[in-house]
Amino acid sequence: MTAIALTAFLLAFPALFSIVNPLSSAIIFHEVTAQQTHAERVTLARRVAVYSMLVMLVALGAGTYILSFFGISLNALRIAGGVVVAVRAYEMLSAPDTTTARKQREAEPVGAAEVEDLAGYAFFPLTLPFTTGPGTIAVAISLGTARPDALAAAGAFYTGASLAVLANAVLIWACYAMADRMTAALGSTGRQVVARMAAFLLLGIGVQIAINGLVPVLHDALAR
Repeated sequence: MTAIALTAFLLAFPALFSIVNPLSSAIIFHEVTAQQTHAERVTLARRVAVYSMLVMLVALGAGTYILSFFGISLNALRIAGGVVVAVRAYEMLSAPDTTTARKQREAEPVGAAEVEDLAGYAFFPLTLPFTTGPGTIAVAISLGTARPDALAAAGAFYTGASLAVLANAVLIWACYAMADRMTAALGSTGRQVVARMAAFLLLGIGVQIAINGLVPVLHDALAR
């Protein structure tokens, strides 16, 4: 059983890590949360990591059943998530410079109620679809379908895959919490360049996610 768990971990960890990509996402996370204070961003990083872990675990264990229950296809999920990501990226591209206002807000204390209001924002859009979007959900669902039929073997499989999910969640928290240091090392000009490039790349990612869902739908429609 240990071999099954280890195999599941080695299968799930790189698959999820490659699609989540917390290292590059951390820079975009910093720019998306530019209007929040440092304390709020740390709180958001922790919440996003927890929510991301829950999303991946649910998708891993029950994703296929949930989508079937609501009659939602994976392609529809891709289209909706891609549109949301693309819209957010466009807002990042066209947003004015808020550096001065942000520094003033960072000097002010953060109240408990203000931090609690970030719970919804941490889940949508920072967790879903930004961190664990349709691509991550699709990978997790695909991993879940590879479970063995035997009960004991399936338990070992889910143990290894769940540990892979936990490891990715820890990496998300660490990278997002240290996003300030990563962007500080780039400098002001470097941050602006990377922010615009990241926003443009994020726009492309959103469009690509939507296309990945739209092409099969159009193909099926034309084949009829």
